[in-house]
This record gives sequence, structure tokens and C-alpha cells, in this order.
Amino acid sequence: MELPIHGTEHSLLPPADLPGEIERLREDLNAERDRHLRTLADFKNYRRRIERDGNKLAEEGKRGILLALLDTIDDIEKAMQWTHDTEQSVVKGFQMIHKKLLVLLETQGVLPFESAGTLFNHDLHEAVAVAHHQGREAGTIVDELRRGYLWNNALLRPAQVRVAG
Repeated sequence: MELPIHGTEHSLLPPADLPGEIERLREDLNAERDRHLRTLADFKNYRRRIERDGNKLAEEGKRGILLALLDTIDDIEKAMQWTHDTEQSVVKGFQMIHKKLLVLLETQGVLPFESAGTLFNHDLHEAVAVAHHQGREAGTIVDELRRGYLWNNALLRPAQVRVAG
């Protein structure tokens, strides 16, 4: 006697080769278990990749905001250089804003690094000009034109410097 199930007919009688049928079913079960394990591994890898990509996008967005803040800090520092003839309250206001921004950046892992007097390092510095400075070894940074910053010990923005030639 045979019954139609999902378009195919299955016999209700035991197969003639019962041990062979049991072995075939074991192989099918092992193959299904392997497919299931591979699918789980693929899903775990997918989830890790999505998380990593999301973190990367968030970090890129944060980097853009930090760089914009650094430009603002540069402007404040330039303004502070020209405030010697200005009221003390204005100067103190600039100094307070400058300090708050630096503290904010520090809480995010952003720290300035000092370049003047050190040897030029192409990984940290961007040479803007060569200065003929007596008493300085060639390749030594004479002064910073724009401060450089590290973010979590990686370069966020290189320092723009003048180098002794």
C-alpha cells in the first residue's frame, strides 16, 4: 500500500533493505546537521561583519566631527594670539572656551602632540616650509603652523610644520 505525500508516493511497508535504509537516513541526518552548523556559522560571521561595519561608520562620523572641532580650536588659538590689546574679560572668555574644548576632546581620546624641536616624522608631520635656521640640525622642526593631534594613539590630524633645511 502506498500513500501520496507532497506529490510523491511513500510506501507504508518497511523497505526491503532495512539496514541500508537506516544508513541512508543517518547520512541524510548528518548532512542536514552539517548544513545547519554551516548556516549558524555564516550567520555569526554576518552578525560580526555588520557590527564591525557599523562601528567603522560611527567612527568615521565621529572623526569628521572631531576634525571640525580642531578647526574651531585653531581659530580660537589664532584669536587668542591677537588679543593682547583687548579687554581681559574677552581674553579670559577665549581661554575658558579653549580649555573646555580641549577637555572635551581629551575625554574622547584626542590629544595634541608637541612638534617644535623634534625631528621631522612624515607619519606625524606635514612639512609646509623649509627654514634656513642656524643652530638647528637639518630635519629638525623649527615651529608648528598648525598643531597635530592623536586620537586613541593614532594620527587624527598631522601637524603642519616648518623644518630646518
